[in-house]
Amino acid sequence: METLANLESFVRSAELGGFSGAARKLGLTPAAVSRNVAMLERNLGVRLFHRSTRKLTLTEEGERFLSAIRDNLEGLQSAIAGMAGEGGAPAGLLKVSLSPTFGMDHILPLVPAFLEAYPAVRLDWQFDNRQVDLVAEGFDAAIGGGFELSAGIISRPIAPVHIIAVASPAYLKDRSLPVAPSGLANLDGIVMRATRTGRIRHWTMRNASGEEMSAMPRETIVLNDPSAMCRAALLGLGVTLIAVPDVLAHLESGALVRLAPKWYADAGPISIYFGSRTLLPAKTRVFVDFVAEHFKRHRLAERFAGSLG
Repeated sequence: METLANLESFVRSAELGGFSGAARKLGLTPAAVSRNVAMLERNLGVRLFHRSTRKLTLTEEGERFLSAIRDNLEGLQSAIAGMAGEGGAPAGLLKVSLSPTFGMDHILPLVPAFLEAYPAVRLDWQFDNRQVDLVAEGFDAAIGGGFELSAGIISRPIAPVHIIAVASPAYLKDRSLPVAPSGLANLDGIVMRATRTGRIRHWTMRNASGEEMSAMPRETIVLNDPSAMCRAALLGLGVTLIAVPDVLAHLESGALVRLAPKWYADAGPISIYFGSRTLLPAKTRVFVDFVAEHFKRHRLAERFAGSLG
């Protein structure tokens, strides 16, 4: 009788084209995955993979075996995940990718309550502005915006990403506050250079009537991180165009002031990304629901909406 670990190592290695990718997905070492596959081959008496230093490819027998067991394996995993969720507490390592500013300001503070509710879950969180590959890098979930949805990945929107113009009261002293984006051209800008393209990010803002207008402050300071842009604005260095969640606390305290308050740019939603619901481990399912419920209960989607003025 083959173990689930051997079968899963084989299927994930075939899907991801190598032992390293399967190891990241399964939370094992490449050597352990290789051993599991070798044991499966030994027990079956057939070679399932052609191995080379460059890649791993299925043999003809491997292709047939994969077709025969893939759906059955997923059924077993689904049944195990379901039993874990119903009969036992969610447990295990929860690997999550989060954008630094949003993650630290709005998700990390949820950890004490989450771990109190699910003490058997351990956290491995990475704060990074890049888009990760959930499957290849072995993440259970990611929180951010603009992810490309590959096969088997689901997104659950939790709030909008609305871009607004802000500056400190000290910077605005003795200056006229613009009521429309065109007025930003007269102010010093703290602008964003996109990491992937290397270009300065420009925004087109809109209002409730559907009018659109370019927002282009002077490119006085160029930065590549939202938290640095927020800090520069707090230091009175100019006006910056930034997502509401990144500056909400400073707006509520009065440390920053919103300019052109009826105008905003829509950068899409903030979403939680995770694997197929049919194979979702209990630890991931409760995390996704916990975050979504927190945002709903505290009406964060409304508080993040720059369209509300």
